[in-house]
Amino acid sequence: MEIKEEYNANRNEMRVRDNKKGMMYLVWEDLSVIVPNYGNGHTRRLLNGLSGYAEPNRIMAIMGPSASGKSTLLDALAGRLSRNVIMSGKVLLNGKTKRLDYGGVAYVTQEDTLLGTLTVRETISYSANLRLPATMTKEEINNTVEGTIMEMGLQNCADRILGNWHLRGISGGEKKRLSIALEILTRPSLLFLDEPTSGLDSASAYFVVQTLRNIAHDGKTVISSIHQPSSEVFELFDDLFLLSGGQTIYFGAAEKAVEFFAKAGFPCTSRRNPSDHFLRCINSDFDTVTTTMMAFQRTHEPKSTASLMNLPTATIRAKLIEKYRWSEYATTARARIKEISNIEGEDAESKIMSQDNWWKQLSTLTRRSFLNMSRDLGYYWIRVAIYIVLSVCVGSVFFEVGTSYSAILARGACGAFISGFMTFMSIGGFPSFIEEMKVFYKERINGHYGIAVYILSNFLSSFPFVAMMSIATGTITYYMVKFRPEFSHLVYICLDLIGCIAIVESSMMIIASLVPNYLMGLIIGAGYI
Repeated sequence: MEIKEEYNANRNEMRVRDNKKGMMYLVWEDLSVIVPNYGNGHTRRLLNGLSGYAEPNRIMAIMGPSASGKSTLLDALAGRLSRNVIMSGKVLLNGKTKRLDYGGVAYVTQEDTLLGTLTVRETISYSANLRLPATMTKEEINNTVEGTIMEMGLQNCADRILGNWHLRGISGGEKKRLSIALEILTRPSLLFLDEPTSGLDSASAYFVVQTLRNIAHDGKTVISSIHQPSSEVFELFDDLFLLSGGQTIYFGAAEKAVEFFAKAGFPCTSRRNPSDHFLRCINSDFDTVTTTMMAFQRTHEPKSTASLMNLPTATIRAKLIEKYRWSEYATTARARIKEISNIEGEDAESKIMSQDNWWKQLSTLTRRSFLNMSRDLGYYWIRVAIYIVLSVCVGSVFFEVGTSYSAILARGACGAFISGFMTFMSIGGFPSFIEEMKVFYKERINGHYGIAVYILSNFLSSFPFVAMMSIATGTITYYMVKFRPEFSHLVYICLDLIGCIAIVESSMMIIASLVPNYLMGLIIGAGYI
């Protein structure tokens, strides 16, 4: 209770501070997204002239069947579309055209990108230390972390490892709730979520959306895509944007969507989940099956069983699009869009620019990265073991090779083999680099920190392991082969190996950033080395 009271006090303090910054009103007009080279020179239209708005104190659901454009719309609004698509139309934030990238908004992706070696509490704690204001004390940050854990119902798994290839961790639903917890930690003014309830049971989905609704009603703007919510979850949404094939089926208050479908001639029965009814009406993926069933019914069943719902979904969808275009709901939406477009407010500030404690970021990232490397067997420990075994094997082959003229070539071969094999084995860390780069991309685009601080922290955290491998290998082979007796030569060999491995590992990280594919990265990395 004490932690919860302190968390609520901190939350109220953050709420007052955020309200001073102003609320976020988001408007998009005639928004279209196309893929120019989809195949055989053809183009594909992902979104077709969408218009809408999102305002504070309300939570919006973007709903539709698979491939309807939900995630594309979220990416377009958040400024995260891929480079191979073309967007047209206007996106206004507080009446101004501004690209929302690198810390402008908070975005919970559909894929859970997390470091599997950390616990739930450690993951949230490191994120809090990176992003919360430097003016907050350590105790206040800890209370905020504990409050967020309680808010998302993660108490039972707070001290459990997330899990990776060799560590059994938490469930997929718990990972989803953790991903949401990381983004609501700072109470962002504008929050995007891509299917936050996927992988959750009905009870968890309800409480997660209830939490998001509470955040929205604190003066925040929350937009979430959702696939097929239960009737209880659907009732929590204030606004609904219904999509099909990249076109608007309905936009307006969620509670009035059933009324719109009834007026259009496709009423929802009282005992049916509204979201199920909407998707049944606009999902045209199974029109071929529907046509076959209709032919069978016409042949074997009385005509009285026919209904409007037996029409092909493409026909129903076309009717709904046309009905909405000339409905009072569309008229109301257009008037509200025009009104909100004239609202002037503050710009969305980049979170990277608001972080003035560079040293705190470096310290936090270094500690997190070192902990990840020390717990992941595949990152360095397996390579350390292989290097030691290899050094003993090579040392036994060249054991006390001597100092004669004929031994010169053997000594050179020994040194070349050790240095060459050690640098080539650096490719073994590539899979771990790939996983860490995914986390970096996500945190970078959300504005948690800059590139320079990440590179430096990664070097500092990996240096002890690189030094351990180099010193162990250099020392074993040096004394087994009996190279020059001076200690300075041993130091030179170790420093040489440290430099070689550091350079090659840095190259592997560059390749991981350019080729974020496991197999292609290994091939290119091996060829480069």
